[in-house]
Amino acid sequence: TNHFCTAMVLLSAATRLAARNTLLIRNTASRMVHIEAKLEELNITLPPPPAPKANYNIVCRDGNTIYVSGHLPVTNDGTLLTGVVGPDSGGKTIEEAYEAARWTGLNIISTLKNEVGDLDKIDQIVKVFGIVNSTTDFKNQHNVVDGCSDLMMEVFGKPVGYHARSAIGTSTLPLDVSVEIEAIVKVKSD
Repeated sequence: TNHFCTAMVLLSAATRLAARNTLLIRNTASRMVHIEAKLEELNITLPPPPAPKANYNIVCRDGNTIYVSGHLPVTNDGTLLTGVVGPDSGGKTIEEAYEAARWTGLNIISTLKNEVGDLDKIDQIVKVFGIVNSTTDFKNQHNVVDGCSDLMMEVFGKPVGYHARSAIGTSTLPLDVSVEIEAIVKVKSD
């Protein structure tokens, strides 16, 4: 009788453990595809993660914080979106520059996926810093960088994608790109 009771207790504990592990596996599997499913739902194909264009690291990691170097607007076919922004002076329109900022955001997300593997590990897009190659009479840099900010909100939602931000104009950028954007991102602890 004593052996029977001990066997029943062990069987019950093993059943509970198996059920808990099955639930854990299901939760982990569904968590690991949430953002990827969102990208698919939005019909977004990420470009290949970019390589640095000079002597620097594309990301630096300090604990749970990832510092993402300035990224450029590169499309899926490798086209670099270039040109000064300032429609009143013959430059790119706000809409064209917004699209360039969106492509830059896609490149940042691609880099993050390459760095962490599972985009559901992103805990917070902490800060985005956007630089717009613009004419001196162009004063809508904030509307341009919305291309990246709107994308982060579309993909990660609130609160994860909702971030602090700066947007500035400059008279030139490397390779004549329309925008360059860097980010600070917090990832979940393992």
